[in-house]
Amino acid sequence: MIPVIMGVTIMIFTIMYLIPGDPAKMMLGPDSTPEQVAAKRQELGLNDSYFVRLGNYVGGIVLHFDFGNSWVYHTPVTTELLHRFPRTLTIALICILLQIFIGTPLGIIAAVNHNGLGDRISQFIAIFGVSLPNFWVAIMLVLFFSLELRWLPPYGIGGIKYYILPCIALAFPGIATQARQTRSSMLEVIRSDYITTARAKGMSENRVILRHALPNALLPVVTIIGNGVGVLLAGAVVIESIFSIPGVGSYLVGGINTRDYAVVQSSVIFLAIAFALVMLIVDLVYALIDPRIKARFVGKKKRKNYA
Repeated sequence: MIPVIMGVTIMIFTIMYLIPGDPAKMMLGPDSTPEQVAAKRQELGLNDSYFVRLGNYVGGIVLHFDFGNSWVYHTPVTTELLHRFPRTLTIALICILLQIFIGTPLGIIAAVNHNGLGDRISQFIAIFGVSLPNFWVAIMLVLFFSLELRWLPPYGIGGIKYYILPCIALAFPGIATQARQTRSSMLEVIRSDYITTARAKGMSENRVILRHALPNALLPVVTIIGNGVGVLLAGAVVIESIFSIPGVGSYLVGGINTRDYAVVQSSVIFLAIAFALVMLIVDLVYALIDPRIKARFVGKKKRKNYA
């Protein structure tokens, strides 16, 4: 995790350093004088060298978990991110649950009914979901459920009803990907010899699928779920802007529009930390669902202690 987060930090800082344009002049407006721009650059530390600015920025994050202050709003970025992140996390968690409890059963049904009606319906839903961009789905949902039927609010934040349309729009591609990956993994496992043996022993089909096939097909599925969190966090940037949700995504977009370097850099790093933590959890889950992985590390530890 540490090299990944450090790499992201250096990369996003370098990108923001190299892009053309003068943040000080953009903040002061076109009517600003050269003297005002020079004073503003000195205030923001833009006259320092690349390595000095990078060292100060990384040092503030590592030593004090301080992402600096917004150049536009003059407020601590850390406070704003901690205030906004629960909304983004709520959307991501709801989408992950939808992806698991809808996409996984669709994939299982497709694999069990290979080339049958269930498989064709599941594949149609999967292709449909992968093909449609989530921002287009979001706009169509707003037009139909908000403007036409007036059932759900088109934007803003409030109760659970404000999360329904954003979560459906954001989760739709993930559900499709989850269904396709589950189908592929289940088909590979179902054709294994031990599944044939279990059926030959007279076990019921439900027991064979749920107790023997599904656990052995979960590793690729768990990987898709972990990667899906990163996709959801990235997709939240667009969805939060469409539905005017004050989360990390809309904060990042606002920072890009105003060339607020501190906001852009900190938002990207914050999302990278969240994604790295999720992937760490995925690695730990591997050992829980596959005893072979756990046994491999336990065996290494025993050999090390013996040596």
